[in-house]
Formats: sequence, C-alpha cells, structure tokens
Amino acid sequence: MFTIRVNGVEHTVDASEDKPLLWVLRENLKLTGTKYGCGQALCGSCTVHVDGQPTRSCVMPISAVGNKQIRTIEDINTEHIGSLVQQTWQTLNVPQCGYCQSGQIMAATALLKNNASPSDQDIDKAMSGNICRCGTYPRIRKAIHKIAAEQL
Repeated sequence: MFTIRVNGVEHTVDASEDKPLLWVLRENLKLTGTKYGCGQALCGSCTVHVDGQPTRSCVMPISAVGNKQIRTIEDINTEHIGSLVQQTWQTLNVPQCGYCQSGQIMAATALLKNNASPSDQDIDKAMSGNICRCGTYPRIRKAIHKIAAEQL
C-alpha cells in the first residue's frame, strides 16, 4: 500500500512497488488524461508534475513517489499559468489529433512557471522531450510566446 498526494488529494493505493505512476494514475485513480505513449520516457505523453517538475510517469515507480506532490492534466487549470496554457492552446487551435497534448501542456506550464519570457531556444529545450506526431511544434511555440507576451 502506498499513500500519494495527487492534485492536492491524498490517496492510498494498493499497488506493487514497481508499478509505474502512470498506471497508478490511470488504473487506480481513474485519472486518464495522462497518456501512455512509448513506455520508455521518450515521447512525453505521460508527463506530469512531480514537485513542480515535468516528469515522465511511465518510468517512475510508485515506490519513488514518497511525499512528493503530483499534479496531472486534470488539475493544471487550477493554477494561473496552467489555465492560461490550456486557454491559449484552445484559442490558437494548437492540437491536431491531441494525443500528446496533455504532456505538451504539462511541459509548457512548467517552462512558463520557471521562465516567464522564454526564447525559441528555451522553448525547444524545454519541449524537446515531448513528441508530436502531427508536427504542431510551430503552433506550440506560438502559444508559448503568446502567453509570455501577455504576462509582461
């Protein structure tokens, strides 16, 4: 049994110590917004925030969570930057198929919380671990720049 804090709520889950956080979120807690992509931390679809840092939940075992705070796409709109990111994604029609977008939104939110005015290079570095098979990278960059410009 593990007790974890997800989106501000404490949950006790019955899971083996090596079960990835992704599957705890999806199967045990029914938070299905975080997606399974590659299972090897290469695509970014499973990105969540662990103590505010974008983290690949597909390779993080539940036993490694401990007292860390987990935030998922289901709760990201409760913080100011997360809400702006989601709104701007919709306004600029960023998603195409949308499969990777929960991970993209989580990565973009973490970037903007740590860097209110990112350069193209900052964006490329922060978003490089999130693959979009539809190639919406120009729209993602435009959305991040728009949020940064409006925050000044």
